Amino acid sequence: MDVVMWLANNVFGQPAILIGSIVLIGLLVQKKTASQTISGTFKAIIGFLIITAGSDIISSALTVFEPLWAEVFNLESESFSGYMGQEAFTGEYGSAVALAMTIGFIINVLIARFTRFKYIYLTGHMMFWTTTIFAGVVVQTVADVSFWELVLFLAVIMGVYWTLQPAIVQPFMRKITGNDNIALGHTSASVSLLSAWAGKFLGNKDNDSEKIKVPSGLEFLRDSNVITALTMGLLFMTGAIVVSFRDTAGAQELVASAGDQNFVVYALIQSFTFTAGIAVVLTGVRMFIGEMVPAFKGIATKIVPGAKPALDAPIVFPYAPNAVILGFLGAFIGGLVWLVVLGNAVGYVFVPTMIVLFFHGATAGVFGNATGGARGAVIGGFITATVVAWGQYIMVRMLLPDTIPDTAMWAADSDMFILGPIVKFLSQLLFG
Repeated sequence: MDVVMWLANNVFGQPAILIGSIVLIGLLVQKKTASQTISGTFKAIIGFLIITAGSDIISSALTVFEPLWAEVFNLESESFSGYMGQEAFTGEYGSAVALAMTIGFIINVLIARFTRFKYIYLTGHMMFWTTTIFAGVVVQTVADVSFWELVLFLAVIMGVYWTLQPAIVQPFMRKITGNDNIALGHTSASVSLLSAWAGKFLGNKDNDSEKIKVPSGLEFLRDSNVITALTMGLLFMTGAIVVSFRDTAGAQELVASAGDQNFVVYALIQSFTFTAGIAVVLTGVRMFIGEMVPAFKGIATKIVPGAKPALDAPIVFPYAPNAVILGFLGAFIGGLVWLVVLGNAVGYVFVPTMIVLFFHGATAGVFGNATGGARGAVIGGFITATVVAWGQYIMVRMLLPDTIPDTAMWAADSDMFILGPIVKFLSQLLFG
């Protein structure tokens, strides 16, 4: 019992150590060199700890953004102090998430091995965030769920999702790529499907987006860090200017939070802080996923001959670069529209995270263009913003109000919003 408790506290209770252990085992099984094994294990641990640091940075910026726009819309601001938050959630449930990812990946490989769905999901950071968000939904729904109930439930859900999601999207992927060699393994699959279907009925296939000349001055739209900083800077500054001319108690409190600094400048710095936080998190995710995925990839391809890799969203970008920009523009416009609508209709301050709007909107744009040309690409982007905006509202207010709504604001994606209610229903059915 002492040994079990020691392992529970020092391995399973420490997500970074657990992830490092998983990578270590994967590398040892593949008979990697001592140098590769040590490097991969250490990078996985360091990457996970970087994610925690980045989450803190993002949370600090959101504590300014939310009350800022709540004041713009004359809403009652909600304090983040009442939520569990990503840092505390990771400390308590990070081990379950890590184990569920690992077992879920094994289930994905086994389904691919013994069924006709020969897809191996290799977009590691999406595996991590999807498992994290769904873990939050389960914990929110069934507070007393046990460690292994949570792990096994998530593992089955994720393993099935990681296998079937690429298979469902593949008919349109073949249309985009012209072959059947690769698949899409990304949480933008739902909006990509919706965009492809909408493009059929509302678009014009003859007006292909790739016939349009894109000005070289718009190349910056391909850099997600730049567009995130620009967009969040615009939103922070707009809100700050409006609040600066208000004389309410809430406005005065916000202005006072800047201290001796000009409030508009202070808000601008917060927008860059938010962007920096996301960059830090993504750096950590890339680092530890960069080690975790190779640790299992070799094993998976040996077990499943003829398997197709399901890869990250940018895999489709080279096939329709103009549709990428049109899709993002449609998502950006939609995000601003829903920011105003949600604020006035349901009293929710939508945080239009540009990482999600760009990658999901751009991917939806490519799918929309495949069936509906340039118009289909723009429509696909707007569909993305609609799913993300209303999905964020449902996730933050209804599915994750006490656990990790801060994470849902910037790390939850289209498929998570659509599958979240299903995960809630199943967890109630099994554990409620």
